[in-house]
Amino acid sequence: MQYKITKISGDASFREFYKIEKNSKFTILVKANKNKFRNLIIYAAINELLIKNKIKAPKLVQEYFVKNMMEIENLGSYSFLDHIKNKKNKLSDYKKLVELIIKLQKINFKKDIKFRYSKIKIKVKKHNLPELHKESDLFFDWYLKNNSKKKEFKKNKNKIKEELNILYKKLYFQEMCFVHRDFHASNIMVKHKKFGLIDSQDALRGNLLYDVASLIDDVRIKLPIKLKSSLFSYYLSKTSKIKKKTEKLLAQNDFDILSVQRNLKILGIFVRLFKRDHKLSYLKYLPYIWELLELRLKNPIFINLKYLLNIAVPTKNRKKVRFNDN
Repeated sequence: MQYKITKISGDASFREFYKIEKNSKFTILVKANKNKFRNLIIYAAINELLIKNKIKAPKLVQEYFVKNMMEIENLGSYSFLDHIKNKKNKLSDYKKLVELIIKLQKINFKKDIKFRYSKIKIKVKKHNLPELHKESDLFFDWYLKNNSKKKEFKKNKNKIKEELNILYKKLYFQEMCFVHRDFHASNIMVKHKKFGLIDSQDALRGNLLYDVASLIDDVRIKLPIKLKSSLFSYYLSKTSKIKKKTEKLLAQNDFDILSVQRNLKILGIFVRLFKRDHKLSYLKYLPYIWELLELRLKNPIFINLKYLLNIAVPTKNRKKVRFNDN
């Protein structure tokens, strides 16, 4: 059988992707240069779980785990970002993604996952307090460290981290459901008018509002504030897990806290991709990430955090990037 292999653009991970053409049919070869268990085995297992729950995800075609590779179904190269970016009326398409999140949240995700290619049961991680801090620490280790004077960095880091700890402890809808953890427009593929999910290897059990915040405050596409509010209201109207009026107020706080947490993390990740991996393209997102942070920091619960961030990263410095050689 004749086949052709072509390397294709990757993502923010250490994986490499190749398109395999066999008899005019296409599959994807995934090669993991690091973290084989997470990037291959866990990814394949989560995809299998999604498929069992009637959610489109790349099916495992052939495993080559001993060689740090696997062949998976090709969901195409047309993402939701491609689909939506030039549309004037985005609400109906985004509502379908909100419904997809609700479908994800109905998955039974409390037990360890059995996977036929792994002798070890895949443990379902929880998006708990240490995990939230581990993620937002990327902001300190990469963004703030490279944008601060050495004598100011440690003091600002400690104060902001203390305030984040207070905020994370206020989260209400914790460890309740399946969380994709990277639910944004570039990770949702569109094929035959159906949506498929990729990059699910970091899924865990966490807060109801995390994927909602990832979608609505996606750093890759600018949505009008009115549309953001409409989508949040639509989620609240459709989910069966948030019913009481008091819970809806708590949901807004959770959404804002998780949006801030996630976007601080992304600031760190994108600077790391530039500094460590020499991927310049991610820097273009930094000003908009700050816009999203400033939008959510209007919530009165952030009065202290807003003050501390203004000291650490003054507003005038947020649209430009200064990197130290720390």
